[in-house]
Amino acid sequence: MITSAEFIISNPDVATCPKSTLPEYAFIGRSNVGKSSLINMLCHNPKLAKTSQKPGKTLLINHFLVESSNPQIFKSSNGKCAWHLVDLPGYGFAQTGQKQREQLRKMIERYCLLREQLVSLFVLVDCRLAPQKIDLEFMQWLGENEVPFAIVFTKSDKVGKGRLSENVGAYKQTLLETWEELPPIFITSAEKGDGAEELIHYIETINADLGK
Repeated sequence: MITSAEFIISNPDVATCPKSTLPEYAFIGRSNVGKSSLINMLCHNPKLAKTSQKPGKTLLINHFLVESSNPQIFKSSNGKCAWHLVDLPGYGFAQTGQKQREQLRKMIERYCLLREQLVSLFVLVDCRLAPQKIDLEFMQWLGENEVPFAIVFTKSDKVGKGRLSENVGAYKQTLLETWEELPPIFITSAEKGDGAEELIHYIETINADLGK
């Protein structure tokens, strides 16, 4: 469904992000959760978002222009359906200095609260792990501030089906202790391409609703 994807610009603050009317879908998660790999998999370009074995690589708000063949109301200059994919810095990188962690926190919060073009945030979670306090706290903050988001479990190829089901179920159970309903949930693998079709379909469905 995606016909092209290209890097547009990096910015240190929401105030300098592109002045565009295109809908934005932002990806965020703890450092080293596989964010860049997932973005590259979705866009069929292994070199689109820079990947690194070193956590904390992404320090800016990175915008990518994505085009698809679906005829929607959001058009780029060549008449194709277009939207922005946004790669946000990871959170919770302990080796980063306190000052930089605080700067990244403010950058992320300002983007989530002030970016009018943001349609949905995709919170990436490592499916190999039991519910992590930092992830749950961030999701709680999103809920309290009415920021629409979906949960994307990554690295599903790295764990057995039983463990995967157990960990995903634990997240659902924990969230339902304080939430009336769950956000959309996706299971993905950047290596095998699992979940790509479901994620893109979800985005295109929202784009279609926005265009009505």
